[in-house]
Amino acid sequence: MTSDERPTRASEAFFGRRRGKTIRPAQSVALEGGLARYGLDLSSPAPADLRLIFQAPVNAVRLEIGFGGGEHLFHEATSAPVSGFIGAEPFVNGMAKMMTALEREPLDNIRVFDEDATRLLDWLPAASLDGIDLLYPDPWPKKKHWKRRFISKVNLDRFARVLKSGARFRFASDIDTYVNWTLQHCRAHDDFEWQARQAADWHQPYDSWPGTRYEAKAIREGRQPAYLTFVRK
Repeated sequence: MTSDERPTRASEAFFGRRRGKTIRPAQSVALEGGLARYGLDLSSPAPADLRLIFQAPVNAVRLEIGFGGGEHLFHEATSAPVSGFIGAEPFVNGMAKMMTALEREPLDNIRVFDEDATRLLDWLPAASLDGIDLLYPDPWPKKKHWKRRFISKVNLDRFARVLKSGARFRFASDIDTYVNWTLQHCRAHDDFEWQARQAADWHQPYDSWPGTRYEAKAIREGRQPAYLTFVRK
């Protein structure tokens, strides 16, 4: 493992390795060019109006944390061109796949961040987001690693700070212990309200849900995905 594959001390609680297989030359070119165009630079303060970070005029801004290969993020940005989407993904191979897709079909309502999402959350202005998606995150299934799960009191405080009142936090997973973990943490947090009224509400995918490869794998292996929605009070 090289130094750029190793998680930093500040971020090691939430993700593991930074790289997988060596990316192809064409992906490398797309990654470099894509990050130059779509990447966020946190060295300067965020604008008070977050909509100004996009090349296209948008009327709302949503964040997806850990977008993997970008299938869901790309689908959402294509389906809602008047909304702005920020994607955070530290895994180089996933970011390369997303930048390759954007090279083929550029979108002016997307920005990305390729490091620890907590840095991005701390950079964002208060009450600037209309939604946050955390879809099939690393479950860290061993109990001794649960402290590495992204959902925590500290990160929910971060979510509460940057979400507008009435904005939604959506969480999807096929790992029962992580679903229960997230429910317990969100229901214990004063700023979030779970939207389910019956079991079917959280077993049904979200509206216009395109599916993900992680979801398809879970279903093939006999695991039931859960789709939780919480509203920022």
